[in-house]
Amino acid sequence: MTQSPKTVYLLAIESSCDDTSAAVFRNDENLANLVATQDIHRLYGGVVPEMASRAHLQNIIPVVDAAMQKAGIALDQLNAIAFTRGPGLIGSLLVGTTFAKGLALTLGLPLIEVNHMQAHVLAHFIEDPKPSFPFLCLTVSGGHTQIVLVRSYLDMEVLGNTTDDAAGEAFDKTAKILGLPYPGGPLIDKYAQLGNPKAFTFGKPKVDGLDFSFSGFKTSVLYAIQKQQKQDPEFIAHNLNDLCASIQRHIIEMLMDKLELAAKEHNIKEIAIAGGVSANSGLRKAINETGQRLGWNTYIPRFEYCTDNAAMIGITAYYKYLKGEFTTQDVSPVARYAI
Repeated sequence: MTQSPKTVYLLAIESSCDDTSAAVFRNDENLANLVATQDIHRLYGGVVPEMASRAHLQNIIPVVDAAMQKAGIALDQLNAIAFTRGPGLIGSLLVGTTFAKGLALTLGLPLIEVNHMQAHVLAHFIEDPKPSFPFLCLTVSGGHTQIVLVRSYLDMEVLGNTTDDAAGEAFDKTAKILGLPYPGGPLIDKYAQLGNPKAFTFGKPKVDGLDFSFSGFKTSVLYAIQKQQKQDPEFIAHNLNDLCASIQRHIIEMLMDKLELAAKEHNIKEIAIAGGVSANSGLRKAINETGQRLGWNTYIPRFEYCTDNAAMIGITAYYKYLKGEFTTQDVSPVARYAI
């Protein structure tokens, strides 16, 4: 194990999708966490990989420079450079990986590769309150839906995964069916708060064990709406709030049913949620209410740590630094990177 100096300064870079982010850490203290978003993708109804990677090229130097200035840290004070190796869009990952490798080589610093999904889980350790080990983390985003058993900072096991689409994709794709602009998930959450969650019933796929499936649910929503539109062409406009509330209820129920099962099977009452969908107000309410009912200790990150950000990369890198888990200059990004 590598002995760390008394104070460790880390620069962390996140570029897995369409957000360019840089964070600076002093040990496990977040000094700066800046994100540059890419609104251009709204015009196309989803992230365009080529455009995302080009935007990362434009954003990465200004974002890193701004983060360093906000933290008040000079480059020669850094002890390591961390970056997201995957999973994610390969072009976007390549920009962050290449920048991190070049900067580390120039400064003579070690590199730390970070798994994006592992980082979402460890976002809970950026600030208090922090879960105790072992705990379960429901990690839900646009590309992933997982139940993770977390035994320690770097010892995690995926207990359940999606067999097809992710929960975040289910939100965005059903929003598209409703004619809502991208990203539609936050809009479903917004309108759901004005509607009746039991107004409509849709099909929910049955999957054994702790795995998830959302593809059939999206199809059920599509067919149900198409059937109603034959009688009322303005059906969506007349029922938008209730449709959003009902869609949100179904997705949350599918998530919570599996999380309850996992908690019971593993006899764990330390329960956390993470990932972009953990910003959903309905899910945040559901986990708190379920926690009160079942005696769980529940943990929900602050909004800025739910979506993609470099702070979660930085906190993960800190624990990897303490264990001397460095990577080499020949490292390359990977689109699929299991915990």
